[in-house]
Amino acid sequence: MKRFNGMRHSFRPAGIVALVMAAIFGAPSMACAKDEPVKYADRLTEAKQVFQELMTSKDQEVPRELSENAKCVVVIPDMVKAALGFGARWGSGVMSCRDNHGGWTAPVFVSIKGGSWGLQLGAQKTDLVLFFMTERGARSLVMKSKVTLGGNLSVAAGPLGRSGEAATDLHLNAEIYSYAKSKGLFAGISLEGANLSVSKDANTKYYGRPVSAEAVLFQHKSPTMPPEARDFVAAMPSP
Repeated sequence: MKRFNGMRHSFRPAGIVALVMAAIFGAPSMACAKDEPVKYADRLTEAKQVFQELMTSKDQEVPRELSENAKCVVVIPDMVKAALGFGARWGSGVMSCRDNHGGWTAPVFVSIKGGSWGLQLGAQKTDLVLFFMTERGARSLVMKSKVTLGGNLSVAAGPLGRSGEAATDLHLNAEIYSYAKSKGLFAGISLEGANLSVSKDANTKYYGRPVSAEAVLFQHKSPTMPPEARDFVAAMPSP
């Protein structure tokens, strides 16, 4: 998937209906069906770039306390949001958690999907980063078929700025903090109602065999990681 220096594709109104319907009735599975292992490698490379952009942004700095205390991180490049009365968002990305030594586990593929209703029209692509602050929240994602952000798990727009400048509570009471970049700058985003799930098929295709997300993320049984997976892990926050 080719990126264009932060610029987003525009969609014709006639195409929005198809995009929204696809998102509501199974876009993640549709996307996985057409992906080959090389596509998943590209997704990891894009995810690394998105995370590095967020962590190195000087104008919209992520508080150090948040990155240091996060148990897991999810990065979803180019999440699509489209609406024509009905609204929907969908995308696929990767997740990694801290291991027993303060490092990070091999990445596991995940997908996001959600809908809404209201007076809305348009479409855009957004880079999304989620910081899981509790292991309970991360485990609930892995142990269930899917979790609902704002439902099963509390989610809040991520704070920006140094600790003393951040406008959001830094006691880190939410289970997940979320950031999005749709027009060149990252900002906190509300994601209530979106469903997040582990993509078992994507993990099998990428690693070449069935992979247990629980074993990788919480038992730290790492599969052999291709170069782009190692590069993504290396981009995670240092202990």
